[in-house]
Amino acid sequence: MSTAELVITPVSGKADLKAFVDLPWAIYADDPAWVPPLKDEVYGLLTPGKNPFHEHAEHQYFLARRGSEVVGRISAHIDHLALTVPPEQGMGPGTGNFGLFEAKDANAARALINAAEDWLRNRGMTRVLGPISLSIWEEPGLLVKGFDQSPTVMMGHNSPAYQPWIEGAGYTPAKTLNTYELDITQDFPPLIQRIVQSGEKNERIRIRKVDKSRFDEEAAIILAILNDAWGRNWGFVPITDSEVAFTGKKLKPIVFEDLIRIAELDGEPVAFMMTLPDLNEPLKGMNGSLFPFNWAKLLWWLRAPKCRTMRVPLMGVVQRLQSSRMASQLAFMMIEYIRRSAIADYGSTRGEIGWILDDNQGMNAIAQAIDSHVNKSYIVYEKSL
Repeated sequence: MSTAELVITPVSGKADLKAFVDLPWAIYADDPAWVPPLKDEVYGLLTPGKNPFHEHAEHQYFLARRGSEVVGRISAHIDHLALTVPPEQGMGPGTGNFGLFEAKDANAARALINAAEDWLRNRGMTRVLGPISLSIWEEPGLLVKGFDQSPTVMMGHNSPAYQPWIEGAGYTPAKTLNTYELDITQDFPPLIQRIVQSGEKNERIRIRKVDKSRFDEEAAIILAILNDAWGRNWGFVPITDSEVAFTGKKLKPIVFEDLIRIAELDGEPVAFMMTLPDLNEPLKGMNGSLFPFNWAKLLWWLRAPKCRTMRVPLMGVVQRLQSSRMASQLAFMMIEYIRRSAIADYGSTRGEIGWILDDNQGMNAIAQAIDSHVNKSYIVYEKSL
């Protein structure tokens, strides 16, 4: 470790922002599980005017340096929509966040966390929840289990050193978020097959593919179900129209009609399941850039993706059906139909479901019933200021 003095400064100007974005390449150079993100995507995430999260949030990014070497980074941010939700849902009045956390050593980590806390405290926050980068809908939580596996699309990855550093700064777990993996080449257990077959005979039920030619309309249907299904969940923060449009534009290239299903009961949309081919598989060797030739490779892959893993980032059933047999039946039917398509059309062999809150009994029961098991765990920490 350098003997130069550790200095924490707010990010100011293009050179600092570049150093902030570039730091993970130094930290994870020897980590075979790390997937370099596309740098343009990272800049888009961080920049007001590009990412609509900033329309209802304020932030400050910080860098840690020893001499000329950048040894850490962190964001402190306040999501004003999160301040409006009931405290029992995890956020609520007085709760700010830290995120985008990286550090080369414990001293840099502690100093960065202190800087983020001071910034939040000076803006009236009384509690910190983190790491959340930047929105709960993006990459929440610190990876604490599953370091040997590369993250799937839209999931985070970090050094195992971070857990003791964060806990050493006085943080305690608020929630654990798990992902489940399963071998999708194997048929589901006989009981699940019978439940699916029973649903197929029920004239009230229709499981349909989304229609990408009606993208905005289908997105609105899914958002309405999501808001109803997740509205009382821990961590739920309302999604704005501009965030829906931003996310829709970002995801549209990896949206495939047979991988996203909407369940209708008596003609009414009541559940959905979104599955994405793991974009991180082609990105892993691109080192964060589409130039000079990676853009052509990615476009070629997107025309007819073949990938080992499919990720289910979102699934929801309207509240009036939750905890009912119908909810489970619709979930199993959607999972089975997407499983078949993933094998037949994309050559996939593995699924990853999540994240799922560790105390979400309904979703955990569904995941366990199809013989999946927890492969990664992330912790969202909290601390009073």
